[in-house]
Amino acid sequence: MDTCYIETPLGHAKIVGDDNGIASVSILNPKEELSEVIPETLLDCATQLKAYFNNQIKTFDLNLNPEGTSFQKKVWNQLQRIPYGKTISYLDLSKQLGDIKAIRAVASANGKNPLWIIVPCHRVIGSDGSLTGYAGGLHRKQWLLNHESEYKQQTLF
Repeated sequence: MDTCYIETPLGHAKIVGDDNGIASVSILNPKEELSEVIPETLLDCATQLKAYFNNQIKTFDLNLNPEGTSFQKKVWNQLQRIPYGKTISYLDLSKQLGDIKAIRAVASANGKNPLWIIVPCHRVIGSDGSLTGYAGGLHRKQWLLNHESEYKQQTLF
């Protein structure tokens, strides 16, 4: 597997993949040294991530190859159907997948999403509109939702 590190507004992102597709994209708290050369297998992913952060694209067109169970992959595929700038609840996601009782399993699969931003797990929120768990930290989830919102939230400080 090829690996590279790129700069994003939320920290350094680690991209892992090969000719079969992108296996994972993750955000790192400790600063990894940025890659001077991005492997050809990861170049399109790195380019699209930069375009996303620069408001040049709203969807990704990449060959994805994450590792996970068939149920996790089903959840991740459904996540990709959430439109840019929109959110849904875990309950709604469970309903879309056809089993309202699977809400905990859906939430667990959402939390194990290996493709940060590309599979937009940040667009899933609590039924009451609250921001709930996010592997990259709730501050990043809020940033991403603000980034995608047509109504930009201004800060007072």
